[in-house]
Amino acid sequence: MPDLASHYLEEIKRQFRGHKRMAEAAIVQLEDAELFTIIDPESNSVALLIKHMAGNARSRFTDFLTTDGEKPDRFRDQEFEVSATTTREEVMKWWEEGWSRVFSTLDSLTPEDVSRTVTIRGEPHTVLQALNRALGHYAQHTGQIVFLAKHLRSKEWKTLSIPRGKSEDYKAGNPKGFSRGTYDTKA
Repeated sequence: MPDLASHYLEEIKRQFRGHKRMAEAAIVQLEDAELFTIIDPESNSVALLIKHMAGNARSRFTDFLTTDGEKPDRFRDQEFEVSATTTREEVMKWWEEGWSRVFSTLDSLTPEDVSRTVTIRGEPHTVLQALNRALGHYAQHTGQIVFLAKHLRSKEWKTLSIPRGKSEDYKAGNPKGFSRGTYDTKA
């Protein structure tokens, strides 16, 4: 079991790194004002998604093995609010702090920890389940960030994968016209 658990921990780290990198490749394409753009009343801006992900990471990955993943000092609703004076630098600081907690926690886990029980909102999860839950949550928000950035940049968008109409060139090993932009699919 420890071999499988070791492999799992390496793979979950690879997956989290990939989502972080993909989101950053989209975020970097945004103008400062676009980072805060809300496209309709029921949507979030990229800045709000970042603030929420950072708040979630702080709550879930602080004292991961020993305290409930929903910390009493987390005010989730406030994660969906930014002031008019909030800057890109502040937003990216939240982003880096959140991911730093994720990766420092992941780096501290041992294969034996994978089957331990932790709680999130009082509900028991194995470490494996809690990590998969977080990965799914961050993948959802990464997709939202990419969607919003692509929408907002429109014709200026630099694709993060194989461009439209270039799949056959890519499969044939002819990368002419193929660019991954700033996103590297290898983790």
